[in-house]
Amino acid sequence: MKLTRFAFLTCLLALFAAGCAEPEESGNSDTDSSQPGTDGDEKVIAYSTMDLTNPFFNVISDHMKEEGAKLGYKVITVSGDNATKQAEQIDDFIVQGVDAIVLTPTDPKSLGQAIKKANEAGIPVFTNDTAHDGEEGEVKCHIATDNLQGGRLAGEAMVRLLGESGGNVYIIHKPDAASCILRVQGFREVVDAHNAKDGAAQIKVVGEGNGDGKRDIGYNVAKDAIVANQDLSAIFAINDPCALGARTALEEAGRQDQVTIIGFDGEKAGKEAIRDGKILCDPIQFPDRMGKMTVEIIHKYMNGEDFEKKILIESSLYYKEDADKDPALKAEE
Repeated sequence: MKLTRFAFLTCLLALFAAGCAEPEESGNSDTDSSQPGTDGDEKVIAYSTMDLTNPFFNVISDHMKEEGAKLGYKVITVSGDNATKQAEQIDDFIVQGVDAIVLTPTDPKSLGQAIKKANEAGIPVFTNDTAHDGEEGEVKCHIATDNLQGGRLAGEAMVRLLGESGGNVYIIHKPDAASCILRVQGFREVVDAHNAKDGAAQIKVVGEGNGDGKRDIGYNVAKDAIVANQDLSAIFAINDPCALGARTALEEAGRQDQVTIIGFDGEKAGKEAIRDGKILCDPIQFPDRMGKMTVEIIHKYMNGEDFEKKILIESSLYYKEDADKDPALKAEE
């Protein structure tokens, strides 16, 4: 009987020790505390961007992740590519139970139903770079470049280039993107104002083509444009990939010294092309600030703090003299 009691007490002590012991680490960095829809301290921001083949959107994503890590958020990023795919991604985010959704809409008018679903699920939606322009769905805040102001800077650069002589200009556009519509609007405003002055040498926009924001398509558009316009003086491209594609087309045609390119963005490859004299200048954006600010605004929302519904970041003109003293480019020399 004494032996039985001793064994019983031994078992109780063993069970108590096991209950008080700390659980073992799983060895997986993606533990339950960082998974969507769990009760861990780390909240999850899901980001569906327009196109991860464009370095600009990778910079936004990288800085969202960096700022998120500082403030206790895990940021997951996927490439939207088209409106149908992006709507499906929003559905997936809702099923996963993420804490916030950020979108760079591939089509500003097509995501209303998907955004509304997120609203109904209690998940706040934010946009950056390109705004949602549909009638359905609520977006808490939009963070972007002041694209109208940037387009005006591009127009000022074109007037500086051709104001005394005049010349024919072609625009490589992306007319389904609200940001690019604003860039072209600002560009045309300044050029039209110049042309309206008494005795002004005329800067004539001879055409527009849809480069879809991509280097290969921008190349094809520019190739057709320079064949159709033998007296072309300049090209305004709505982003650096299109500008770089246009440069390749000009070089192949032997017209790189006749046609000047003004781009937009200020991504690394664009800045290098400006430094090397292949692009005249860019109104540059600050995707690092955009990514950082997106997470800061989400953090304010989570903490019940006030913020503006729309936040615009001004761009600035970037010429060769800026590239020559740019520390980011000098570091690679």
